[in-house]
Amino acid sequence: MALSLRNFSFSRQVLPVLALVALVVAAVAIWRSQPDRSLSEPTQEPPRATGKLANAPRVAGAGVVEPSSEVIQIGTALSGLVTTLNVQPGDYVEQGQPLFTVDTRAIRAQLQQAGAQIAEARAAIAEAQAAQATASQQLALYRNVDDPAAVSRAEVIRAEGEAKAAGTRLQLARARLEAAQAAANSAQTEIGRATVRAPMAGEILSVNIRPGEYLSTMGGGGSTPFIEMGQTRPLHVRIDIDESEIARMQMGANAFVSPRGEAGKQVEAKFVRAEPQVVPKRSLTNSAQERVDVRVLQVIYELPQRDDGLFRVGLQVDAFIPAKQAARDSE
Repeated sequence: MALSLRNFSFSRQVLPVLALVALVVAAVAIWRSQPDRSLSEPTQEPPRATGKLANAPRVAGAGVVEPSSEVIQIGTALSGLVTTLNVQPGDYVEQGQPLFTVDTRAIRAQLQQAGAQIAEARAAIAEAQAAQATASQQLALYRNVDDPAAVSRAEVIRAEGEAKAAGTRLQLARARLEAAQAAANSAQTEIGRATVRAPMAGEILSVNIRPGEYLSTMGGGGSTPFIEMGQTRPLHVRIDIDESEIARMQMGANAFVSPRGEAGKQVEAKFVRAEPQVVPKRSLTNSAQERVDVRVLQVIYELPQRDDGLFRVGLQVDAFIPAKQAARDSE
């Protein structure tokens, strides 16, 4: 049966089909835009208290692992090119062990010059001593003559002048020797300062210099330290306690610390000290909801020594400290 255009109606025949197609497309779009509500395991384990603090009053805090000596930033007393680099990150050094050396060629040239001046001054001293001895003998000879007419007064005065001049030259030569020796000692000291040594026994945490780089003694407040080191045996952790929680925590009690994202790997840390000053809070979690307009008390704890590398310098940790709330409730 042929389609009759005379009986064709767009509103009754085509429009309902288009509406049905649009409804199907809208339903599919709505279905595909729904969020994924399927459950999955979190990528990081949220912090939680375990053990005897699991159901006990506690104070939570975040912190950072640091060396027990805190981080020591190594600089240089002399500007110059790095000629020798003796350490790398991870090395454990003893106190006084050389870390790096800057170029000492100019200082050694000054030392050689001072050595030449010392030799010259000693030669001048020997010459002045000989001249003084000769002048003193001549003057003594003139003074011991019994006949006044044998030696004129002018010759005696000349001999006295020569003796005094020889003594003055001797004093000048000795002063020049002292100055040359002082210059040599100064050059030796500068050569010693060119080798930067470890101020204490500890682990090298970072090395930010390479042989051939030029180091300057002028460093700004935000400049990168040449070498960072610290005593990592044992490690400490610095916990920030919000000012509103300071009164609740049991000062002196041990803390239970776990690495960020590893709540199941908690260790008991020994209380060391609490800093005397309450300071502004640092942003540790990088969360937009974290308040940074509060002040915190920094409490230091000593981590147990481990060989599995669970805690490293700079690692963020979560900590739980026993609170005094239980004692208040019993009252």
